[in-house]
Amino acid sequence: MGGADGLSRREFTTVGLGLGLAALVGCSGEGSAGGGDEDELVIGASLPLTGQFSQPGQEAGRGYRIWREMVNADGGILGRKVQLKITDDASSQDTVVSDYTRLITQDRVDFLLGTFSSLLNYPASAVAERQGMVFVEPAGGAENIFTRGFDHLFFAQPALSADQANTFVDWVKSLPAAERPTSAAYTTQDDPFTRPVIERLQGLLEDLGIRTVYTSVYPAETTNMQPIAAAIAGKKPELLAQGAVFQDGVGLVRALKQQDFSPKAFFQMSAPSNAGQYSKGVGTANTEGVFYSVSWHESAPTPLNKEFVTAYAKEYDNAVPAEDAADAFAAAQVLRAGIEGAKGTDQDKVAEWLHANEVETILGPLKWDKRGAPLGSFLLAQWQGGKVQIVSPEDAATTKTVIYPKPGWS
Repeated sequence: MGGADGLSRREFTTVGLGLGLAALVGCSGEGSAGGGDEDELVIGASLPLTGQFSQPGQEAGRGYRIWREMVNADGGILGRKVQLKITDDASSQDTVVSDYTRLITQDRVDFLLGTFSSLLNYPASAVAERQGMVFVEPAGGAENIFTRGFDHLFFAQPALSADQANTFVDWVKSLPAAERPTSAAYTTQDDPFTRPVIERLQGLLEDLGIRTVYTSVYPAETTNMQPIAAAIAGKKPELLAQGAVFQDGVGLVRALKQQDFSPKAFFQMSAPSNAGQYSKGVGTANTEGVFYSVSWHESAPTPLNKEFVTAYAKEYDNAVPAEDAADAFAAAQVLRAGIEGAKGTDQDKVAEWLHANEVETILGPLKWDKRGAPLGSFLLAQWQGGKVQIVSPEDAATTKTVIYPKPGWS
């Protein structure tokens, strides 16, 4: 991975890994194959610790690990301490299928937690459903995941991916007509998570009369964002939206800076939510004014959120958790609530309980429809002064200030 416009594999691993894979698969209560102590509750997950999705995958692992430490300090689940078995699917669909099959049929884990991305959770959740096992995923909000009639699948975020655009569109609508952007460019990674959001955003903004001047879809393995940046700069859109995962988001900012082009409004998916990793990748000054949709904020007054943020900082050199870590923590909270609500480990009963109840998480309360799709909405966040602020909706906002137009690159 890497190249002139992205983080190299060495840089990427250093930024995202922190304590390293040993913290995820080599610590007490994690890792090796085979059943755990009969008094332990063994929870298995496969994560992309290497490959295309390694940065958010490693953050998800951190979230699971912090949750395990906190829940065990609280006496475990139904009196049983939790052991995690985390494997590396290397961002591969084939490997993630093999991993979850092995966790279920050979390691015989008691429960499962999901992996990162719609691309990987689509096949992984199918493995779990065939085996009748509850599958709570921290990421993977593509609509097609929830059209298969699964009974044991639950998405632990406030809404499906396509709805990420809604809060940004609402903000654009709130602007006086004379102040709205008049033209827009759209580019997205060819990913089942990002494409539907950007395509829906384009349609909604066109309905508002905002003229489209550029669109493109680039392969997931793209590392050189210069051609895309040059094409965008040539069109000079007032608004730019990118369906990014992480490296491609950092790469486009760097490439736009080299083109000396900065739009009045810039909306990115996912990449800006990676906290310190994003600001290090693009430079703190260049985060200023960037919008994105988010499921969580470090200052949210939700139960256990302060404790999660504190535990994360203690474990990972005073770092602020990335959203992917918080989403993973919340997914594990959902699973715990289901087990305790069902008063046992029967998979069907846990699924039935989750379908019928709302669960308090660090993201806020979560509840689901019969498909396992969440019934809430995202927050609109913006980088301001080197920190993330929630700017909408009003009842969740951490500031009344919205930076617009976005300042130029530093």
